[in-house]
Amino acid sequence: MELLLEYGWVLLVLIALEGLLAADNALVLAIMVKHLPENQRKKALFYGLLGAFVFRIGSLFLISFLVDVWQVQAIGALYLLYISINHTLKHFIKGKKPTEDAKPKPDKPKKQSGFWMTVFKVEVADIAFAVDSILAAVALAVALPPSGLPNIGGLDGGQFIVIFLGGFIGLIIMRFAASYFVKLLQQRPGLEVAAFLIVGWVGVKLAVITLAHPDVALIDHHFPESSIWKASFYIVLVLIAVIGWFGSSKEKVQDEDNAIKEVEEQQPGKTLQG
Repeated sequence: MELLLEYGWVLLVLIALEGLLAADNALVLAIMVKHLPENQRKKALFYGLLGAFVFRIGSLFLISFLVDVWQVQAIGALYLLYISINHTLKHFIKGKKPTEDAKPKPDKPKKQSGFWMTVFKVEVADIAFAVDSILAAVALAVALPPSGLPNIGGLDGGQFIVIFLGGFIGLIIMRFAASYFVKLLQQRPGLEVAAFLIVGWVGVKLAVITLAHPDVALIDHHFPESSIWKASFYIVLVLIAVIGWFGSSKEKVQDEDNAIKEVEEQQPGKTLQG
């Protein structure tokens, strides 16, 4: 039961993190396909997300064989820390709203891409988003205790399933539930900063795993699996989320700044909010 709870907790954390990261990602994709005729927008997103799914599956199988290589762990940790610090500094130094970077610049008109070029751009964007998600999922899952399931590559079977489910649910959120998370981020912009701080904290976790690797051995190799470290990690993670929620006063979104409509236009079965 304890093993099941630990795996379930990590999966819930992954789903929440995927949802927050997918919100901005979905808004960017909605802007990318907005210039296409209405009957082509959803097709472009579908082809792009299909390619992203194939990429995630392929990357997951590849990383399952490389996950125990400390150099790969170190690169992953540095990358997660980089995107966390970079995004947080941009937010505070430039004072931008969470969705400002994704908004089109009407004063700089440019030639719009055709259908297949747009699909290609969506594909590239999806792959970039997938790298962040996969690395964060791996960092969260690799310290989980053995599940008893057969190994897949260098990963325990249970760890592989958690990472796979996190990524798969992330794609579902981006396609079907992104408008909810976009609305949440617009109303509480501090949650976006919190999400990227959590990504950075996950990067610290991966760095600890790297330093405890037998070939590095700068810290005891049992430390990443110790109860003290696990408890400390999740306490800090929850504190970041709580501070992000309560530290961000709820804002009313004006119609002209409503980014939800951008996303809902591309989602199946959705109608614009009046």
